[in-house]
Amino acid sequence: MDKIKPAEKISHRFQISLESAKYLLGRVQKSFKTERPSHKLIAEFIATQDFESLPAPHQLAAMMNESGAWVFPLNAKPPVPIDEDLP
Repeated sequence: MDKIKPAEKISHRFQISLESAKYLLGRVQKSFKTERPSHKLIAEFIATQDFESLPAPHQLAAMMNESGAWVFPLNAKPPVPIDEDLP
């Protein structure tokens, strides 16, 4: 029996590359300060949501925290890149 990996589930559902799905899972994990959720838990949380597109990793981590799916403290939200002034 073949097991489908969490990154493969996300990749298939949102039509993104496997590498992008793995990157997303890693960034969600890094959004938490100490204890980090497993890829499986993150994928299960995503599966229960009705997302049309994937949210940003920190936003997804905040949703998991607020819903009680993973109640450990979050790191600060990453800064938003500022576009350089165009000539």
